[in-house]
Amino acid sequence: MNMSLDQIVAGIQELKKERNAVIVAHTYQQGEVQEIADKTGDSYALSKFVSNVEEDVIVFCGVRFMAESAKLLSPDKTVLLPVEAAGCPMANMVTGEDVRMMKKKHPNAAAVCYINSTAEVKAECDVCVTSSNALKVISSIKEKDIIFVPDRNLGSYIAKQIPEKNIILWDGYCIVHEALKEKDILKWKQLRPDATVLAHPECNTGVLNHADFIGSTKAIIDYVVSGPDQKAYIIATEKGVEHPIKKVKPNVELFFPSSCLLCVNMKKTGPIDVYNALNEMKHEILLGDEIIKKARRSLERMLELS
Repeated sequence: MNMSLDQIVAGIQELKKERNAVIVAHTYQQGEVQEIADKTGDSYALSKFVSNVEEDVIVFCGVRFMAESAKLLSPDKTVLLPVEAAGCPMANMVTGEDVRMMKKKHPNAAAVCYINSTAEVKAECDVCVTSSNALKVISSIKEKDIIFVPDRNLGSYIAKQIPEKNIILWDGYCIVHEALKEKDILKWKQLRPDATVLAHPECNTGVLNHADFIGSTKAIIDYVVSGPDQKAYIIATEKGVEHPIKKVKPNVELFFPSSCLLCVNMKKTGPIDVYNALNEMKHEILLGDEIIKKARRSLERMLELS
């Protein structure tokens, strides 16, 4: 059955009422998906939101680790991931066994995982962090030695900001942010010397060294929307942030310094997938009771410490 976008959106609204559902979308999602969501935001904002929802069903427009986190924080809810194949390569770069091996090697260290990790990895860690709260959470941990998985770039950035901690890195990375190179930033700084450079800490050090501001997805959006009144920005993160920024400041110039700044997995979900997820109640996130019990602690501690 072929439906227009208006028909799909109308169908989603009807199904939401029928299923008592709420739709959340990460800001790296397609603009059309962000528009049908009840809540948009970065991983931290969405984690806080889903931990308190009243609806019976959560449709999570993002990638699998995000939907898993929603299930961990709201285990009594039905959590649907519209596109089953929407995964995160970085999250798959470390396993629970890898964390256990690191803990054996560093028995006095606290184990910290980036939220971009599987439920299995979260279950092996003491606390979870996002790019929004990593500095605050890790600063509050009593241990000096910190195992940090899986993102080496975010971990390196944290290590520089909190030199009193010994950050033990895992060799993982975001394939989107890692593909952005220092030469790309230098090229655009030369083309638009008037533009402010905003970068996500998942970028490598060569990129971050040229940033005027380093922050999470939300922090980058807020900087443009609510910060200094400037006309041009070079944005070193996934292009999905353009949608919420342009809604508020349509005339601001945003330059994304590489075509690599598109997450294929985040862009897999379209409105029709959201409709199908609600209509057929697929694809449900199912996790074992023991994993939920153990992994939930790391997320709940994150919310407590931040």
